[in-house]
Amino acid sequence: MYYIGIDLGTSAVKLLLMEESGKICNIVSKEYPLYFPHPGWSEQNPEDWFTQSLEGMKELTKDIDRKEVAGIGFGGQMHGLVTLDENDQVIRPAILWNDGRTQEETEYLNNEIGKDKLSSYTANIAFAGFTAPKILWMRKNEPDKFARIAKIMLPKDYLAYCLSGSFCTDVSDASGMLLLDVKNRCWSKEMMEICCVKEEQLPKLYESWEVVGTLKKSIAEELGFSGNVKVVAGAGDNAAAAVGTGTVGDGQCNISLGTSGTIFISSKEFGVDENNALHSFCHADGNYHLMGCMLSAASCNKWWAEDILQTKDFAAEQAPISRLGENPVFFLPYLMGERSPHNNPDARGVFFGMSMDTTRADMTQAVLEGVAFGLRDSLEVARKLGINIRRTKICGGGARSPLWKKIIANVMNLKVDVLQVEEGPSMGGAMLAAVGCGAYPDVETIGKKMAHVVDTVEPDPELVAKYEERYQKFRKLYPAMKELF
Repeated sequence: MYYIGIDLGTSAVKLLLMEESGKICNIVSKEYPLYFPHPGWSEQNPEDWFTQSLEGMKELTKDIDRKEVAGIGFGGQMHGLVTLDENDQVIRPAILWNDGRTQEETEYLNNEIGKDKLSSYTANIAFAGFTAPKILWMRKNEPDKFARIAKIMLPKDYLAYCLSGSFCTDVSDASGMLLLDVKNRCWSKEMMEICCVKEEQLPKLYESWEVVGTLKKSIAEELGFSGNVKVVAGAGDNAAAAVGTGTVGDGQCNISLGTSGTIFISSKEFGVDENNALHSFCHADGNYHLMGCMLSAASCNKWWAEDILQTKDFAAEQAPISRLGENPVFFLPYLMGERSPHNNPDARGVFFGMSMDTTRADMTQAVLEGVAFGLRDSLEVARKLGINIRRTKICGGGARSPLWKKIIANVMNLKVDVLQVEEGPSMGGAMLAAVGCGAYPDVETIGKKMAHVVDTVEPDPELVAKYEERYQKFRKLYPAMKELF
């Protein structure tokens, strides 16, 4: 049997076809537009996601017996607001995770409702990218459209709805809405009241591996699939990536260098950072996790190489870099504002420390190091909680760079495990589908079976010491510039 994992990303949907054994048979990617109608805004048309996902599944399965497809699972960009009316028509373009328009609503939630109350209701405080502030923004700025809302959903759940007709979400993705009582894995009545939404406007909650329905007959016929293909709830992209990398069970760590950057720590126990610098979310394995999220990670390197240097040869740009731990140039990686740990949508990218002998390679190196330093900010919060992380897995497009992995290992003083198969959320989605279809007993079992470590990047004590000195300087830059943003 075959299982499809659909990773609904910010720039493209990535689809993966997996056999029951875990062998990857095919991978397809389909792009769609991203819109910035105003400075700091970020939107997409949900219809584009569905159209490209269908086309992607046709291409993905062209060389197999399509009747052998048993299940479909998802990983998807979190926090986005998708709204449908009573006729299931999309009311407005989806407001995405990296949209910064909700500063006023975020401040209202954190300061007037209060961080302590929010944390008690949801285990988290408000961040500009979360869904609840977007709902409040829509209520204030688009009242006519707000009044038409019949269904509120997250991006990947729009796909599940179009494919199966099931109005659903999973608890890992719902954790990032600021509407979920994370500890008890149910909707928060207090937050629904604050946001002026009713429970019938919110999707039914599932665990990530649970079956939410089967393919609609018309969709199955169009794709050539059996009418019995199961659709499982799936997970938010970071939780799905964690499943794909075997970051399941207790005390495991994964670093993702995607468009955004995350450090993800799985736990069997529910826990909250008292300063809420880290997110406390449900995990796709039925347990919980802590997560630090920076809004710009590999996207910083993409911006620097493609938009500024006008090249797509990332390896060539990194080839001259040799002075690790000695670069006098720093980069603050806040191109879209920042979430963890600063929670400041106004923060911006900064180069610091340049002189007449600064080279192109120095600035490229500073970008890579700046992202690593930003991720370490979140790791330091976890360490203060008494969480002793000594090694991590790594995934995401940035993880293809040997140099960046070496920088991460030494900036964080962690052993970095490289996996044989690293396909992140799409792999996790397919694995969740396999569990939902009964091929594996639970998520932890398949997660540990599929994660094969083929290399480990060890930190070098001399480099660790050099980077410790650089990091202590880096961490002083944001407070010094905060008032200028």
